[in-house]
Amino acid sequence: MTTIQKEKFRKQGLHFSYKMKATGTLAGVFLILTAATNAQTQSTQSSPRQMVDALHSAFGKHPDARAVHAKGLILEGNFSPDPMAKSITQAAPFIGKTIPVTFRFSDFTGIPDIPDTIGASNPRGLAIKFHLPDNTSMDIVSHSFNGFPVSTTDEFRTFLLAISKSGPQAAHPSPIEQFLGSHPIAKSFVTSQKPPSVSYATLSYFGVNAFKFKGKNNAVTYIRYQFIPVNGEEFLSPEQVKNAGPDYLSKEIVKRIADGPIAYKMYAQISEAGDKIGDPGIAWPASRKLVLLGILTINQVADNTMAQDKAMIFNPGNLPVGIEIADQMLKDRQQAYPISVAERRK
Repeated sequence: MTTIQKEKFRKQGLHFSYKMKATGTLAGVFLILTAATNAQTQSTQSSPRQMVDALHSAFGKHPDARAVHAKGLILEGNFSPDPMAKSITQAAPFIGKTIPVTFRFSDFTGIPDIPDTIGASNPRGLAIKFHLPDNTSMDIVSHSFNGFPVSTTDEFRTFLLAISKSGPQAAHPSPIEQFLGSHPIAKSFVTSQKPPSVSYATLSYFGVNAFKFKGKNNAVTYIRYQFIPVNGEEFLSPEQVKNAGPDYLSKEIVKRIADGPIAYKMYAQISEAGDKIGDPGIAWPASRKLVLLGILTINQVADNTMAQDKAMIFNPGNLPVGIEIADQMLKDRQQAYPISVAERRK
């Protein structure tokens, strides 16, 4: 990372001197926003406007860029449902034929030119839009870490503001050090990220929010999504990271797609009694049952024009009949989308 890049981050109030692993607290900030922007509700005090402003206080406001997941690449493909999906859901994406899908891989933060090789760009994001036969759609957002650093939207804003106040000149313990010292799950999150992957396509992705599936006879199942690469995960060695360019992930996946399609198994992780359905800060045990929902295939790179990126929205509250949001944080989050989208479309 160059001196100029460090200075850019410093001016945005980001903290480089905090001695965590190379993954950095910045990754935590971005991920939290991905699952936590909010409206005023009975249990949430922060408004959507406050959440978007808090994000900008940490990452800066960049013309034409997304407030979060600013750096990314749009791809296209399809989804083929598995017969097992019908055992837990009657929602349209999972009971019909193969349908077209739009994908967007991304780095974290709202900084559009963040280098792929630094910790702050991790965890990676995978957003998915299913195009349904009736001309409606369904959106899912996920990231490459099975967990989430906070439980509520208000905690997210506190975390984000702590980041913005914890530049290299901040006295110790800085606000972010104090926050992590009193939030062990958040501290574990920012110190436990995976190393840089060989490709966007060699990572597993996880939806940290829960959804309510309605199946036959209105049977209810609470799930979280998982996306597992058919060919497994693969990571760079420390030496390979040193030699990788700042945009290596987008360049790599363009070459990979040219050689053949990329396939992911899409699972629903099933909750059991005692699981905290409404708390994204607590990952469900790995022993929980997985139901195969289908196969996602990515087979081409989209045009990736500025107009296409501005038009493309992935709102996890965009759901078909038979699927409902099951935690408050996600209900809060979708209220901030109109503000963020309006800003980048000006």
